[in-house]
Amino acid sequence: MGDDMKRYILHRLLQLIPVILGITILSFACMYMAGSDAVTQKYEQAGLAVSQQVLDSERFHLGLDQPIYIQYIDWIRNVLHGNMGQSYVTGQSVVTLFCAKLPATLELMATSLVITLCISLPLGILAAVRKDSIWDYGIRLFSFCGNSMPGFVIALILLYVFAVQFAWVPVMAKGLTMQSLVLPASTLAIGMSAKYIRQVRTAVLEEMSKPYVVGAMARGIPFRYTLCRSILRAASVTLITLIALSMGSLLGGTAVVETIFMWDGIGKLAVDAIAMRDYPIIQAYVFWTALMYMLVNLAADIGCHLVVPTARWGGRK
Repeated sequence: MGDDMKRYILHRLLQLIPVILGITILSFACMYMAGSDAVTQKYEQAGLAVSQQVLDSERFHLGLDQPIYIQYIDWIRNVLHGNMGQSYVTGQSVVTLFCAKLPATLELMATSLVITLCISLPLGILAAVRKDSIWDYGIRLFSFCGNSMPGFVIALILLYVFAVQFAWVPVMAKGLTMQSLVLPASTLAIGMSAKYIRQVRTAVLEEMSKPYVVGAMARGIPFRYTLCRSILRAASVTLITLIALSMGSLLGGTAVVETIFMWDGIGKLAVDAIAMRDYPIIQAYVFWTALMYMLVNLAADIGCHLVVPTARWGGRK
């Protein structure tokens, strides 16, 4: 590992500190302005009417009676000691809850990324190689439609067709089974593939227009050889960046998709926590998402440099 790489990695890791502090302060402020808390929500959800004395006692026990900045400082102090707090609703450790939900999110992420690559790579390459043909126009139309539709619309269409009409898969997830995984993973893959196809097509077309490709074709070198050995390697920088961005998003939890399909992952955990004003889980979710985005993007930069050593570090040659 060269000195430039070490300096760049250290610089990016140090950038984590102000980013995470800023994001967590903002999320704390948003929760404070919500006008409710976990104690109020718990009794409203249960349909119980209790005295103000009971509410104040529970808020005192949870530390919700303290000023917002005191709550934040206490939370930061606990995080530095490896303690993300306890859920206000269940009383369980937040770390334990996250570890229990993480395998479902990881499985969904890995499956959707594999499906995305299987769709976008061949279609993007085909669209570039057959530029302005009927194949190119058809693939670009699919990409346009996929980009235009929100994820929840794709999810509802897939649910109606494959779960309601054909009854091939369950409407709601029943454990971490392949049958339950197909629809949520396909929903994510369709949306990501629509973006990937255009990027892969653009990257391949850009490489195909370079002099070394024209020279290789003039010397009679098979185009398939040039495509596999040179064009795709150069275009892989774009692909690695896209995968990193998608991984950061998926690791943060695909809240809408997980909620629609009742997939028991981190995203659904966060949505339930927001509804119940379960602040420790919300803060842990925000912290986790910010951390994953930064670390995955750093890993992508390192991967790009390993694949293409001439890639620049942080904009510097």
